[in-house]
Amino acid sequence: MSEDLRVLIVDDDFRVARLHAEYVGAAPGFAALDPVGTGAAAVEAARAFGPDLVLVDVYLPDASGIDVLPELDADAFVLSAASDAASIARAFRRGALGYLIKPFTQKQLAERLRGYSRYRRVLESTPDLTQDIVDRARRHLLPATVQLTKSRTVTEGAVLEALVSAAGALTAVDVAAAVGISRATAQRHLSALVDEGAVEMGLRYGSTGRPEHRYSPRRD
Repeated sequence: MSEDLRVLIVDDDFRVARLHAEYVGAAPGFAALDPVGTGAAAVEAARAFGPDLVLVDVYLPDASGIDVLPELDADAFVLSAASDAASIARAFRRGALGYLIKPFTQKQLAERLRGYSRYRRVLESTPDLTQDIVDRARRHLLPATVQLTKSRTVTEGAVLEALVSAAGALTAVDVAAAVGISRATAQRHLSALVDEGAVEMGLRYGSTGRPEHRYSPRRD
């Protein structure tokens, strides 16, 4: 996913819509489309621009945002002050990937967007998905503080411990040497940890000009 994910905001309060657009624009890898304020406008904009994600309020002047969800043909989060169980359950039945109750902070929305980006990345990682990959993708839609704890193998735990204990970022070769495993095995576990969101991957260019991947534990 080299291009920014495009986000359509649907909220009839233009000040709230503009604020949420600013939140989206500040999130790395995301770009906000011009917000709209009605259900009809949301359907029209979704058809015209094909957003990757729609952030929709429940209370719209012409319709319930929940009822509009099936017509959007896009991934969607509901952002609303509606906190009753019936609305939340109906939103998920209609296809919402997430539900964020207003008011919320920029950090909370950024965390949901970051999780959505990981969700997309995991689903697009291979054409043939296993149940484990599907489950891992879905976990990313939950905020980090409530994600289900993932049981780790001894080797995966050792790989993560090597990264945590290191003074700086490590390559797969460094990790293999520290743990006592092959480079291929280290690379496999590092890739899984990156997909999970526990590890960050960056690039560094060496003297030959060829980039090498370097890994470090996620600190946020």
